[in-house]
Amino acid sequence: MERVMKNQLAISREAKRQLNGIYAMGVASIFSIVVFAYLPKVSGDVTFSFVLDKEWVLIQQWVIDSRVGAYSFSLLSIAFTLLAYFLFRQDKKHGGAIFGFAIGFFMAFLCWASAGDFVPFTGLLQGGLILAVPLIYGSLAGLVCERSGVINIAIEGQLLGSAFIAGITGSLLKNAWYGLLIAPFAGALISLLLAVFAIKYRIDQVILGFVINVLIIGLTSFAAQRFLREDADKWNSSPILQPINIPIFSKLPIIGPMFFSQTIIIYLLYGIIVATQIALFKSKWGLRMRSVGELPVAAESVGIDVNKVRFRNVLIAGAIAGFGGAYFTVGSVGSFSREMTAGMGFIALAALIFGRWTPIGALSAALVFGFADQLRSVLSIAGTPIPSAFMMMVPYIATIIAVSGFVGRVRAPAADGIPYQRGGVH
Repeated sequence: MERVMKNQLAISREAKRQLNGIYAMGVASIFSIVVFAYLPKVSGDVTFSFVLDKEWVLIQQWVIDSRVGAYSFSLLSIAFTLLAYFLFRQDKKHGGAIFGFAIGFFMAFLCWASAGDFVPFTGLLQGGLILAVPLIYGSLAGLVCERSGVINIAIEGQLLGSAFIAGITGSLLKNAWYGLLIAPFAGALISLLLAVFAIKYRIDQVILGFVINVLIIGLTSFAAQRFLREDADKWNSSPILQPINIPIFSKLPIIGPMFFSQTIIIYLLYGIIVATQIALFKSKWGLRMRSVGELPVAAESVGIDVNKVRFRNVLIAGAIAGFGGAYFTVGSVGSFSREMTAGMGFIALAALIFGRWTPIGALSAALVFGFADQLRSVLSIAGTPIPSAFMMMVPYIATIIAVSGFVGRVRAPAADGIPYQRGGVH
């Protein structure tokens, strides 16, 4: 009876949070129509470009008055807010309505911020995906660890260490593919430190993660100072992976350049996302992972070696992060620089929380963060009235929102961060 009452209370709180979220959408819609459409005294045409390279042309450009666009999209966001409220009252899923609201609010903002300017819309989408790549890899690495019951604060170190090893390997061998191949092993090696000390020696996992990050930052900074700077041509000048155009698909309007004219790192990412989603919820491996992360005592009672599963999955997580690290060097600029990951491991961790420890949720959150970063670059070039320093804050503000619980009822795996000994003794 007590458990039923607790469940009902949790459902009631979740419903209240969802309703508050819809109210917040309504406030944001009103803000949009007032600030983006009504208050501006001067309007101008906004030109949206939908052609990036040689893809088939569905629509070349779209020119719209900034005020008309702001009013139209603000009204669209209001309509989707009302739809979300109606579906909520009918106890139906309203995720699509929330997405529609987000599109309306964003387009209204873009019309206001880009009045009189040119917006490369397809380039904006493509750039957002590219910037999200290391975040997606990092959040998936965190997911595999934390679903197994091990907190992974060391994502930053895994990304940075893998970027360093991939860059050096590609530089020495003058082949970016070798750098890509070695990167997951570098990530797994760093994860080995996390696995040994967190699982075998039961060190506090949060503190351990930060120690590993500091260790990797120190080692890579020393090596960059000692070797890479003195003989950059030998140690720090790797070729980079070139985009691979998928026949026919790369010619599709808008989505072609965005999804099907990318490097192998991004194509691998597609496969890893699908594999993780299916394996987590449809395979024995995923069932064991979730069981040792939620109730390891029960998992052991049916013959599962809890620590063995955790150890193996932590190494797998490091390998996944390794691909994300390779993006920074052989997948992007070809050279390593000190602390070039710039805190993306922590943003990836926030994307994991924002996405509620699910592959699709983490993917969506990482795309939002990457898109916000690309938007900052585009608007800075367009001369928006918003200071670029403020736009740089957006991903980090979203990170604070994610980890503070404003996204609603967020619950980590029950055994996350709790060491386990045979016989159920913690």
